[in-house]
Amino acid sequence: MHRFAIYDLDKTITYAPTWTSFLLLASRLIAPWRLLLLPVLGAVTIGYALKLVGRGRLKELAHALLIGPRVPVAKLEAVAALFAEGVVPGETYAGARARIAADRAEGYEVLIATASYALYVRAIAERLGVGTVIGTLAEVRDGYVLARISGENCYGPAKLRMIEAWLAGQGIARGEATVRFYSDHVSDAPTLAWADEAFAVNAHAPLREMAKARGWAVVDWERQPRNLLPLGRN
Repeated sequence: MHRFAIYDLDKTITYAPTWTSFLLLASRLIAPWRLLLLPVLGAVTIGYALKLVGRGRLKELAHALLIGPRVPVAKLEAVAALFAEGVVPGETYAGARARIAADRAEGYEVLIATASYALYVRAIAERLGVGTVIGTLAEVRDGYVLARISGENCYGPAKLRMIEAWLAGQGIARGEATVRFYSDHVSDAPTLAWADEAFAVNAHAPLREMAKARGWAVVDWERQPRNLLPLGRN
């Protein structure tokens, strides 16, 4: 029997969402002039709120506006490494890091499954000692990262499909695996319901209510006080 502990990333392991922070850092380091396009991105975000733009398309447009439509892989990997240094451990819950270590000690293979782009989450995962990331994939062509999603945006039901596809790719049937899944958001309800053990972590109100109704464990990890963070973090 295979054992997997699968974690969402944003607000489950990290204090806050990571995509916007990564975008801004990448923009500053790769093409600072693109920060002038933030008002355009704001307009696109309003379109998303009005349901005129889909979640995946919003990501693509944000990528194109703030990073560029075509960026060398090596450049983004360098930014990802720098970004991850600022996230781990300073912007991650100590409780999450401890639980990852505990799962690993119990014989679980730890994965991260996130709607965020795998292109930078892999650097965060590496610093957490996590070897597998299931996330939204950017299209890569001829050594360049394009501002287009390859496949599905790893969100909601698509996240579960991508986890199942990963298991199938490993040659593992669902009945051959025990799965724990951790998430803060109700959008992950399909995967939480699919898991053998579901954990609502730092859950917002809708997920907290759902967890209570379905008998899922509810876990709250506290933020580390800022004055206890390593020097240089802010």
